Amino acid sequence: MGASAAAGLHVVVARPCASSPGRMFKSRTAFWRINLKGASQGLANSSSIFSIRSPCERYPSKFCRVVTRALSGESEKRTAYGLPIDLRGKRAFIAGVADDNGYGWAIAKALAFAGAEILVGTWVPALNIFETSLRRGKFDESRRLPNGSLMHIAKVYPLDAVYDTPEDVPEDVKTNKRYAGSSNWTVKEVAESVKNDFGSIDILVHSLANGPEVTKPLLETSRRGYLAAISASSYSFVSLLQHFLPIMNPGGATVSLTYIASERTIPGYGGGMSSAKAALESDTRVLAFEAGRKGQIRVNTISAGPLGSRAAKAIGFIEKMIDYSYSNAPLQKELLADEVGNTAAFLVSPLASAVTGSVVYVDNGLNTMGLAIDSRSLATQN
Repeated sequence: MGASAAAGLHVVVARPCASSPGRMFKSRTAFWRINLKGASQGLANSSSIFSIRSPCERYPSKFCRVVTRALSGESEKRTAYGLPIDLRGKRAFIAGVADDNGYGWAIAKALAFAGAEILVGTWVPALNIFETSLRRGKFDESRRLPNGSLMHIAKVYPLDAVYDTPEDVPEDVKTNKRYAGSSNWTVKEVAESVKNDFGSIDILVHSLANGPEVTKPLLETSRRGYLAAISASSYSFVSLLQHFLPIMNPGGATVSLTYIASERTIPGYGGGMSSAKAALESDTRVLAFEAGRKGQIRVNTISAGPLGSRAAKAIGFIEKMIDYSYSNAPLQKELLADEVGNTAAFLVSPLASAVTGSVVYVDNGLNTMGLAIDSRSLATQN
């Protein structure tokens, strides 16, 4: 017992630095692990204070004081190491979770594992199936977090982010049987419901995209189809932030999901969806300024690689895109939804407190490639 405690002894040096330029950085703590296998059992069980030669002794400064303490036993267990993503006490609203195999679900799990309280907005026609599956335990396996616990969703809200207010909803949608039994599902109403139920949020996630003519080439896309893609896939984020910003706590963050088609030609990804993703990325930069100045809110977007989710299968060739990415990306491996979720957790955490207005690529590096290395043209040349 004594030997094992000695082997894990740590020295903590806390060095307040009054000369640090930023108000937020008033102190620093440096950690050293020292090998005390030869130490006596009496020392191993001791928590007494002793002195070591510190950097301040070598570089004296009137602003630098050294307090050194040896930690062992139970104290060591309470010592945190590394850079943990800690979202305890934070509340997240995730728009666009309708099943358990998309990026929205993966982001929800990552935020929950980091300690955030999870609220989700689900497309109204999919609401009953989603809630029933959740209630009957069909998602229990995919709800499982790395520590073995199950992700808890505090509340599921019906949401159709195509409509800002009840006045915007056309009569044929109001009477549609797929919307029967649901109420208060426009963006404004959902924001008001969240305010009434929880008061405020800290994190807003946009995981929404829809293009009714996505399988059509742009040259064959109708005005209606094009504008529908823009409305559902990019303006919906503007609307969500517009209505949720008043109830977001200062220092909060938002994250959305984009795709490389915003800047590169992806044949087959049509119907105005590439335009919608380009608009989303442009809006990310503008909203980062506006929301940053107005509410100290950070705004970022993740350019995720292809994933074989149910929603992605609507474009008709997602499996080919996954194969293409595997063959040509610098990292030749399958892209996991959890990798996007983990990146989102970082972006909304204090660890990314200076990151805003950015497009962050999570695609195994495929965005860096200018040549398809599995091209038949290259094979012919070789």
